[in-house]
Amino acid sequence: MIDKILWADDEIELLKPHILFLESKGYEVDAVTNGADAIDKCLEKNYNIIFLDENMPGISGLETLSRIKEINPLVPVVMITKSEEEHIMEEAIGSKIADYLIKPVNPNQILLSLKKNLEHSKLISQKTNANYQQEFRQLGMLLNNRLDANEWSDLYAKLVYWELELENIEDSGMSQILEMQKKEANHTFADFIEDNYLDWLNGVEDSPTMIHNLIKDKIAPQIGKDKLVVLVIDNLRYDQWKMLEPIFSKYYSKEHEEIVYSILPTATHYARNAFFSGLLPSEIEKRFPQLWKNEDDEGGKNLHEKDFLEANLKRLGKNVKWSYNKITNYDAGKKLGDQFHTWKDNDVNFIVYNFVDMLSHARTEMEVIRELADDEAAYRSITVSWFEHSPLFDIVKKISDAGMRLIITTDHGTVKVTNPVKIIGERSTNTNLRYKVGRGLSYNEKDVFVVKNPNEAFLPKLKLSSEFVFAREQDFFVYPNNYNQFVNYYGNTFQHGGISLEELLIPYIVLKGKKSV
Repeated sequence: MIDKILWADDEIELLKPHILFLESKGYEVDAVTNGADAIDKCLEKNYNIIFLDENMPGISGLETLSRIKEINPLVPVVMITKSEEEHIMEEAIGSKIADYLIKPVNPNQILLSLKKNLEHSKLISQKTNANYQQEFRQLGMLLNNRLDANEWSDLYAKLVYWELELENIEDSGMSQILEMQKKEANHTFADFIEDNYLDWLNGVEDSPTMIHNLIKDKIAPQIGKDKLVVLVIDNLRYDQWKMLEPIFSKYYSKEHEEIVYSILPTATHYARNAFFSGLLPSEIEKRFPQLWKNEDDEGGKNLHEKDFLEANLKRLGKNVKWSYNKITNYDAGKKLGDQFHTWKDNDVNFIVYNFVDMLSHARTEMEVIRELADDEAAYRSITVSWFEHSPLFDIVKKISDAGMRLIITTDHGTVKVTNPVKIIGERSTNTNLRYKVGRGLSYNEKDVFVVKNPNEAFLPKLKLSSEFVFAREQDFFVYPNNYNQFVNYYGNTFQHGGISLEELLIPYIVLKGKKSV
């Protein structure tokens, strides 16, 4: 398809060599000498791009620009002017021009502007694909190595980087190859966790930074240096953070970013309580028997985070002014923002924001959410859209304006499940699709990671001979007697509790607010 160009300039005759040059490159060029004719041409014909002289007799370039945008708001317009006056540039940019060139222009400047505006997506697609093809081989070689915990974090960061890069280009071929590479990575990572997880917890091998040590090792040393806010966005994956990062960068400078490890099960009941208490689940049960709730106990499982946090801060010798708030709905978030003045002078403030977790569960319950978050890209996109319109956005802007330090982390991630795995258990077996705990569970050992003695994984032992069974990669558990119903209802939904890169490798980010003047 030939790209059609409209060029409006009262000295168009002097530009004849430029027009001949563009035509030799395969472009079709219509030339006019004033704004009125340019407007008429736009009414007659659709152009791919318009070059517009700012200073023409009759209707000015800026007026012509305004009229053209009324006719076709999406057409890219390149403003060309002799003037370098700042107010003209500002007016043109405010009118959403695609480019701004200063006379005299040469043919290569024009050609560069055309490629930037008309072939931008194609060129980026070609370059991104070529770069990923090179990286693909390197990532494949890494997957064949025996990676340690930190190397797995680095590899996952690279996979996420390429996932986000490739989703923004028109050619989907490389995205499909990356998806296959991610599946291979998740398979190898699950093997790695099976081989090493229990050794980490029991001190046989050095462990990576894990969620139950975050407050002691990472957060506590920062308390007292600056006013600090710790924001725990429940179920926030690393790729979702990378989508949110550009928004935060307008208000914060990033001081530190790393990927740390959650614990098994990658579920709120276990992981978030471990974060606040600084203890593993069986240790919490022993130290706080009246507060810890097991799978088969009635009542909420995350009602005592503040108590666990208080005990943890006391144990760490942090005798400071602090607050804890859990936000589970819009009104609570709005109220916390409105009350910012009451907690901004605390030494440290902990905020749990539950929306992303609610989104992932709603994904299985609400047909509208199923449609909106149909794939990974849509799931990331809806998270960004929520954040931009949530009270949390207002809160983080206030934190930035106050020049405070902000730490963002989570308790676990979530993975899109696609592969049903059969399991049989007693009626009392828990309902989570990614892990099961109970007695007499029947399964294929090749499909799962089994912890026959929960004490080894620092998990509560509910009954004699009870065990924990974890789904790997993109698997989810189904019962044979309602197999088809479960597969149809829960297949391709986002779940957590098991072993995957997306669930276990979580973001830990330190930001410094850009204090407003």
